[in-house]
Formats: sequence, structure tokens, C-alpha cells
Amino acid sequence: MKKITGIFIFILAALAVNAQDHRFDPPWNEPPAAGVHFTVPGVDNAPDLYGDIIDPQLVVFFAGNQFMVIDSLIHDFKKAYPQYQRVFAETLPPGILAQQILTGSLVMGNMRIDIKPDIYTAGKGRIDQLKDSFSVVKNYAGNKLAIMVQKGNPKKIKGLTDLGAANVQVSMPNPAWEGIGKRIEEAYIKAGGNSLKQAIMDTKVKQGSTWLTKIHHRETPMRIMYRQSDAGPVWYTEAHYQLLLKHPVDIVPVPEQHNIHASYWAGILKSAPHPQAAKDFLDFMLSERGQSIYRYFGFTGPDI
Repeated sequence: MKKITGIFIFILAALAVNAQDHRFDPPWNEPPAAGVHFTVPGVDNAPDLYGDIIDPQLVVFFAGNQFMVIDSLIHDFKKAYPQYQRVFAETLPPGILAQQILTGSLVMGNMRIDIKPDIYTAGKGRIDQLKDSFSVVKNYAGNKLAIMVQKGNPKKIKGLTDLGAANVQVSMPNPAWEGIGKRIEEAYIKAGGNSLKQAIMDTKVKQGSTWLTKIHHRETPMRIMYRQSDAGPVWYTEAHYQLLLKHPVDIVPVPEQHNIHASYWAGILKSAPHPQAAKDFLDFMLSERGQSIYRYFGFTGPDI
């Protein structure tokens, strides 16, 4: 009986350790200076909110896949334009940010955020949906797809068609609110026709071997690093960033004939509370310094 009890306690302890494993949890960026730091992984953690939310001089709603750029971009913007030192940014999925703009607020946990952005960035399709809301719109960066896999690629993933296999656990951005989800579906059709899309996005979802993200495509690298998923199609920059952090992932390229290219646009809102700051920030994004930051994190330049 003592032996059985000991084994049971050992199993419970092992499960507890696994449940508290937060080695790879965001935020992955350098947190701002503060009198008190209170970030508790898995409990009190808001990695998609940045900077000064009280009395900001500039508010930017970024497409969620640009979270890795924020630190360098805002840091260097403040150096170039020292009159702006209080900047607030969000990097939630663009569909969520669009709803926040239209409804006026966002609730995260117990916190209600009622703040008007000066700039909104997203893919061309999402920008076009809100085109009457902007005074200025400019293209500033691009991207392409890649497949993120566990370090060493144990499932030997070679391309998008391999994600249709029943024994491959896939993490997939939810097309309901993530623009990248719809673009990946286009790539599935390019690579394997509607049957591949159906297998991954219907059959495997019902079987539980395709995981649709609940909030953010940031879930994909976390699921892969914690070995909950074998692979996930992502923007190339997301896999590139995880390698910069030396996290246990690898990249499987998507060939050009199957790939999808993204074009990112920034719009200054007609309702911007800080129109001059918005103009200065957009100019900085398009400057050589701003573009060099985007290139460092794996983005391509603007189309025009």
C-alpha cells in the first residue's frame, strides 16, 4: 500500500510540475522600467499591451504578428522624436483591434481598456474594410508563410501537404478572427486542393488533431515548444523570431508556388487624438531606421 501511495504521489508531483512549466511563456520582450514588477506567468500576464496607457502621447494598434518589432521600433522612435515619451501599443489580432475601434473598448480579464488609437496597422484586406476611417494609409512591410516545427523536426514535415496526416498535431490560427488563418487556407488549396484544406480545417479539427487558436497566433509557437503540437503554419517572421530567442523550434520553408505573401499597411485614423505624433511615427516606420528594424526581424519591404 505504501508503495502504491508513493507512486501516486510521484505521478501527482510530475503532473504539477508539468502544469507549472512556463519556460517559454511570453512576454518575450524586455519589460519597461517600473517601481514594482508583477508578472506571473500563466496568471497575471498581458504580453500584448505595451507602454504607458495613462495619458499617452501616441497610441498604436499593431497587427498582432508584429509583437517582436515593438521594443526596438518604439525605443528608436523615442530617440528620433524625444518629444514623445509616453507611447501605448497593442498587438492583438487585427480583427479584435478592429472591433475595439468600432465598439470603443476592450475587456481583458478584469480590465476595461477605453482608448482611441492614432494608428491602426493590418493586412490590406482589413485596412480596406475600414478605409473610410483613415486620413492617410501607407504600405510599410511584407511577409510570407513558413512552417514552424519542433526542434529537429521529429515528424519529418516537408511541406503543407504533410499537415494533413492523421498523426501530425497541427496548430492553426483561427480564420474567424485571424487574417493569417484565411491566407493559410489559400496556401492549403495551392498545395493540395480543397481536399487538403478540408482535411486540416474540418476533419482534423473534429478529431482534435488540428488546434484552432483561441485568441492569438502567438499560441502556435507556445504549443510547439511545449510539445502540444508538432507543427504550425505561421508567418516567416514568427519562426525567425523564435530562432533569434534560441527557442527549440525549426523552420520548414514553404515553396514559392504554394506560398502566400502579406502586405502590411498603416492608417492614421481620422479620429486620432494625436495626429502629429501619428504622422511622425508613420514617417519613422518608413524611414531607413524603421525599415532596418523590420528587416532584422525577417520582414520584407513595402510593395511600393
